[in-house]
Amino acid sequence: MSTLNGIKGCGIGLRSEHILDVIPSGFTPDWLEITPENWMSMPYHYKETFEEVVSKFPIMTHGLSLSIGSPEELNMEFLKELRHFFDKYKIEHYSEHLSFSTFEGGQTYELLPLPLTRKMIEHISDKVKKVEDFLGRQLILENATYYTVPYAEMEELDFMNEVMHKSGAKMLLDVNNVFVNARNHNFDARAYIKGLDHDKVAYMHVAGHKYYEEDDIIIDTHGADVCNSVWELLDYTLDMVDAPVMIERDNDIPSLDDMREEYKILEKIVHAHKAKEKVYA
Repeated sequence: MSTLNGIKGCGIGLRSEHILDVIPSGFTPDWLEITPENWMSMPYHYKETFEEVVSKFPIMTHGLSLSIGSPEELNMEFLKELRHFFDKYKIEHYSEHLSFSTFEGGQTYELLPLPLTRKMIEHISDKVKKVEDFLGRQLILENATYYTVPYAEMEELDFMNEVMHKSGAKMLLDVNNVFVNARNHNFDARAYIKGLDHDKVAYMHVAGHKYYEEDDIIIDTHGADVCNSVWELLDYTLDMVDAPVMIERDNDIPSLDDMREEYKILEKIVHAHKAKEKVYA
């Protein structure tokens, strides 16, 4: 069972398109996730509203720039800015992607796949400890989507479990990413979920994707409603994993009212499982 302080139940990703509407709308998700890079140097006209929002909701952060798997050393200037932001707003929780986005000093602006090797597990584990020591917070790592595997000496499931065990990090389980990878790389999504170390899961994401029929591939767009297949996979996951879950939307951002309607679906699924726990407890 997840023990993240303040992060319980159902959440949504807070985007700048909605920041001015959250408080007036009366929409009260259990918690919000923010991308720290988008708010560390926020436009001045958002500052007062942002500070009001983070004072009223439990906050999870989900970063984009750590690049935990890159061969370069950690960017300490970035980590200093991050720590200052977290301390200023009393933010306890920080998640990132199990991928890399920088190479030879350049920013690719993409979340690139890692080789699934024991050497990479050691590399990531060493960096995780440095990040956690510097920030004074536990790092949570997300299973990323990937469309090619640079090199593999193990399956993705074994890689994920070994990274979590060796590094001591917690896992952000993105259910949509499991669905996308399973479809694209021909493995069983339910077997993957079942095989994870469930005690390592801190929280979960669901999101939308797009199928490109001409290439027979699913792309993790985060730009559509959550489809029925992903809701069904979440329902299956909740039979085994007791952790907070949220809807992530990064592209083709709908209105806050539309987000609220999708949030109601999430609440219904989560609450059904909670009711089942009470019946069988």
